Amino acid sequence: MSADDEKRVAAEAAAELVESGMRLGLGTGTTVAHLLPAIARRDLADIVCVSTSPATEQLARELGLATASFHDVTALDLAIDGADQVRSDWWLVKGGGGAHTREKLVAAAATRFVVIVDSSKTVDWLRAPIPLELLPFGLPSTLQRLRDGIGAVELRDVAHSPDGGVIADYQGEIGDPAQLAARLAATPGVVEHGLFPPETVSAVVVGRGRVPVWLERH
Repeated sequence: MSADDEKRVAAEAAAELVESGMRLGLGTGTTVAHLLPAIARRDLADIVCVSTSPATEQLARELGLATASFHDVTALDLAIDGADQVRSDWWLVKGGGGAHTREKLVAAAATRFVVIVDSSKTVDWLRAPIPLELLPFGLPSTLQRLRDGIGAVELRDVAHSPDGGVIADYQGEIGDPAQLAARLAATPGVVEHGLFPPETVSAVVVGRGRVPVWLERH
């Protein structure tokens, strides 16, 4: 099966977790694009969706799912999103689409955060790039601090985030992801990075061929 077919398998399995009355966080990207139709087909009542990108929100509305602003919702029952890399201990890399700041906020607000991926996204070791969102104000200074402190950082030739942030990528060695995450978070001018720690993750479901596999954390 193709990676896209495996994404659909994982998304359809995760859609079964959604229950009537839930406040649901929706991620961004191609895997989530399979999730929304699977949720809509279940025809559940009183679901309210908070989306991490305008594209996700638009698709949810087109499928008849009720959406709400994150300004109006303070807590979520469940959030479901994809990932670029998933290590066996559930460290994640996210942000290939540049939405990692919003995705991290939605994951943090959810009682359960479930990650859905195709089999190519499971890795033994995390590797670059690690997405970053940077403040436009003082951007050259921020880039210099990052390059002097941790190594190669490159601006990504894409539009700013929905919140006006500049998207960049750390291209160096990862080593201990907890140490790198701490150093990135402590750098003035870094809005957010794409390393998600295991404690934020409730479950990981991987499409392997035609079968959804729920990963155990190692």
